[in-house]
Amino acid sequence: MKIIKSVKVFASVAIASAIISVPVFGQENTRLSDAEIASVAVTANQIDIEYAQIAQKKSKNADVLRFAETMAKDHQSVIDQAVALATKLGVTPKDNATTKSFLEGAAKTKAMLNSTNGNAFNKAYIDNEVAYHKAAINEVENVLIPDATNSELKSLLQSALPLFKAHLAHAEMVQKEFNK
Repeated sequence: MKIIKSVKVFASVAIASAIISVPVFGQENTRLSDAEIASVAVTANQIDIEYAQIAQKKSKNADVLRFAETMAKDHQSVIDQAVALATKLGVTPKDNATTKSFLEGAAKTKAMLNSTNGNAFNKAYIDNEVAYHKAAINEVENVLIPDATNSELKSLLQSALPLFKAHLAHAEMVQKEFNK
């Protein structure tokens, strides 16, 4: 049961992380292979950990710090499970235009986050996370699930949506603090 829960966390957090910086999926008519979906997931998780690490260094806001801690922990757990899942599925992540685009977008987002301080930083970080999770929910439902050919991968993506929605709700709750 614990392994199944960890794999579900992998799927949900991995895909949620994949989306924020660059909405590339909807711009291409080609389908992503399972190996490309795996690459997107791994890349996206690492990117969101890096965003959380920036927040942990720069913020002094307790709500932002708790949110960043949750994101870093969840995404690290995903990365820890990614190797086991990829091995089980026999999938070697394959770099693609989406992962390259994510890395380019992440560099811009990190530069923006690193150039702000105080409440401006907190707002920028949380706004980024809200957009990220909204995009993740949309892309998981409309691109990743339809593109996944492995039934186990598809099932894990489907089971990930409730976690994405919980992350979004958490981010939106924190965001209210900065939109007063």
